[in-house]
Order: sequence, then structure tokens, then C-alpha cells
Amino acid sequence: MSLRARLLAAVALVLLVALGAASVATYSIVSTSLMNRVDAMLRTSRTGFELAVSHGQTIDCARGPRFPPPSVRHVPFVGGPGRPGTFLATQFVELRTPSGEVVKRQECPAYVGTHPYRPLLPPAASIRAAVASTSGTSSFLTVAGQTAGAPPFRVSITRLASGDLLIQGIAIADTQNTLHDLLAAEFLVSAIALFCAVIAGWFLVRVGLRPLRAVSRTAALTSSGSLDLRVAVVNPGTEIGQLGRAFNGMLDQIQGAIAERDASDQQLRRFVADASHELRTPIAAISAYAELFERAADEDPDDLERVLGGIRDEAARMESLVEDLLALARLDEGIVGARRPVELVRLCAASIDEARTLAPEWPTTLMASRPLEVLGDEHQLHRVVGNLLANVRQHTRAGTSTTVTVQSLGNEAIVGVHDDGEGMSAEDARYAFERFWRGDPSRSRLHGGSGLGLSIVRSIVASHGGSVTLESREGVGTTVQVRLVLSTHAALPAIPNGSTESSQSLLM
Repeated sequence: MSLRARLLAAVALVLLVALGAASVATYSIVSTSLMNRVDAMLRTSRTGFELAVSHGQTIDCARGPRFPPPSVRHVPFVGGPGRPGTFLATQFVELRTPSGEVVKRQECPAYVGTHPYRPLLPPAASIRAAVASTSGTSSFLTVAGQTAGAPPFRVSITRLASGDLLIQGIAIADTQNTLHDLLAAEFLVSAIALFCAVIAGWFLVRVGLRPLRAVSRTAALTSSGSLDLRVAVVNPGTEIGQLGRAFNGMLDQIQGAIAERDASDQQLRRFVADASHELRTPIAAISAYAELFERAADEDPDDLERVLGGIRDEAARMESLVEDLLALARLDEGIVGARRPVELVRLCAASIDEARTLAPEWPTTLMASRPLEVLGDEHQLHRVVGNLLANVRQHTRAGTSTTVTVQSLGNEAIVGVHDDGEGMSAEDARYAFERFWRGDPSRSRLHGGSGLGLSIVRSIVASHGGSVTLESREGVGTTVQVRLVLSTHAALPAIPNGSTESSQSLLM
């Protein structure tokens, strides 16, 4: 069943229950009111009959109770002529003994029109029980007529002081007809009200669910690939408005995730292609050297040395590339080393010593005023500084000066590596951290380097919760800054004199 049908069914059910309860309450109130009026009529006429019986008078069906003149006995005069159609003639009156026998034939039928009727009274024992169960002296019953076609009666049974039972009855055919008319009117009005409410509810539900149908259409179009569609949220405070906002947010996340996946897939394909291209060169070189060796290069010592040296160089290059790829793969998977306090000035000094040993042609200077500690993997952070220094050696001429600075700013430690080399163009600087990026022809495989050094730097720094930036101008030089969060152990004593040489000698 659709949501619209369920809502309409719920509205119809609630309205039906409400109309039914209102009808039952109305019928009960009207029925009680009409019966109370009939009971009041019986009580009003009962006084005269009680007085007549208590004074030994008999009930005349034609005239009602007969009394002597008021001047003689001072008994209230009750009735005039009791012809059929008068108030007394419409009542059934009967006087019985406690055993159920009619006293002196005092029994008068009730006239409806010109036809006399009598109520179908219960057995004497039931009558006595009914009177005995009441707190007063009278009990009221509703019984059927004694003969076929007789109207129903409202009967009053009163226990007199003498012990006799005075039974009165009034035909309530008009009352019953009124109640039947009321019941029919309630049914008709309830049916019309229910029909109109269902029609109005169908229209209102259709209008109210129109935004939901818009969400459904958008979802259907989205499932076919149209991720740019969004639901128009007219009233964000309603439930459907909240659904529309949530649906739009979900589409934004899905579209972003798909775009990110596509970018990641494209980057992965480019990465695999670049890695394959990078590995092809050393493999081809090793194959060429092996072919030279097979052509009797081992007979000439010079050729043999050249072949073996070339194989070693290409194997070392391939090993370095594989290690870089493995490092990037581990960083991409979120594999990080143990986090321990690392003192950056000592780490930079050790990296500079290694660089001076490998390539003394590139002079390097360390500038630091005091030790700074960060939480991280010392081996990975050492590789960050080593890669930055190696990047200078690979892409600048011999003799280029390099300055490594370690300083703090707020809660961050900043490690800067500046060289006064040729610098890079804005395009090269923009893509410097991309994997296998080579914008300058001088940055080729012939000069070493696989284009992964700065990518590894960025990945390591990101895994430590830091950031790295690069600024370069052609003819001025290049500056790379690594920002890391200081650890809680950063409050160390300042280095005396503040000079580069003293700092380096103190920390090494």
C-alpha cells in the first residue's frame, strides 16, 4: 500500500472512530433526556393515584381517580374526564398485591389513538425484585407491548405504604421513533462527513506529498547517473524539507566520493604508468649491459669494469625507486612509525653531515637558536630533511649554497631548506610535490632522481599532522618549509651564543 493510501486510511479510521463516538454520545444523551421526560410524566401522575389508593378510592378508567368534593375531604382533585386521547387515557394503570394479583380489578389500558394497549409486564417475582433493588420506592422499566403491533412502554412500579404495587405505563412509540430518526440522521451525516473528509484528505495529502514525489523523481534520475540534480527545499522546517536537505547532502557526499574515486583512480593509473616507465629504463640498461657481457665484454678488463659498473648503477637506481614506491605505498595506507619525541636541530645537523659527506660541492649551513622537539618517527623525519637536501643536489649546480633553518612560531616548529640555485618556474613550483613530475628538461633521469622525493616529503609530513610549502623564483632560488606541531617536551634550554657552528657542535 502506498504512503498516500495509508495516510488516507489512517485519517478515515480516526474520523470514523470520532464520528462513531460522537454519535453514540449524542444518541445516549438524547435517549436519556427523552426517557427522563417520560419518567417525570409518570411521577407527576403517580401522586394522584397514590392519594386515591391511600383514601380507599378506586381508579376509574374513564375518569381517573375519583375523589369527593374538596370541601368535604380536602383531597386534591386529580382528574377530569379520562376520555381516550387525554393525558390519563394514554397511561396504563394497574394496582397489584405483593403476590401479583390485581386489586379490585383496578387496571386501565393505555390508549394510543382509540386503541387500548397493555405492556408486557415481567413476572411478579421479577417485579418485586426490581422494586427491592432500588433505593427509593419506584423502579422504571422499558418493556414491549402485550400484543402484536403494540408500542413499547415505559413502566413505573411503585411500592405503596400498604405494600401494594402501583404500576403505571406510558407508550413510548413516539420516543422510539424519534430515537430511530436520530440514529438514521447520525448515520447519514457521518457517512457524508466521512466521504467529504476522505476527498479533502486525498487532495491535501496529494498536495502535501508533492515535495516527496520530487525527491522520488530526483532519486530515480540520480540512480541513472545524473548526480548534478538537487531537490528544491521550499520549507526546510518540515519533515519533507528536512528529508530534502538530507537527500541533497547525501548527493553532495556521493558526488564528492565519486569525484574523489575517479581522481584517485586516475592518479593510480598515472602512478602505475609512471612507475612502469621509470622501472623500464634501468631494466633496459641492465639488459643492454648483460647483452654486452654476453658478447665477450669480459675479455677486455675495461669493458668488463664498465659493464659491471653500469649494472650496479642501474640496479642501485632501481632499488632506490622501489624503496621510494614502497615508502609511498605504506604512507598511503596510513602505516606510520612509533611516535617519540624527536629533537629537530640534532636531526637536521645529522642530515647535513651526511649531505656534506656525500657531496661536499654543495655547502650547507644550519641556523637554529634553540632545540625544538616534536612527536614523530625519527627515521621518517630524517628522511624528510635528507630528501630536501638531495633534491637540492639533484637540481642545482655544484657550488650552490643551502641554508637549513629550525625555528618555532606559536605551537609549530618550522624547518626551512633554502638554496640560491636557479629556481623554478611558477608551473614547476605548482606541481613540485606531484609524483614523477618533471617540468624542466634538466630534471631528467640522467641526473638521477625519480620524481618521488618531494612526494615522499609531503606524505611523511602529512602523516605527522603537519604541512609543507614550496616557494621558488627563477634566478633567486627555492625555499621549502616544513611545519610540525611542537611536542609537550619542547621547553628545553636555549643554545648559547646562537651561532651555527656552536649549535652544530653542541648537538652532535
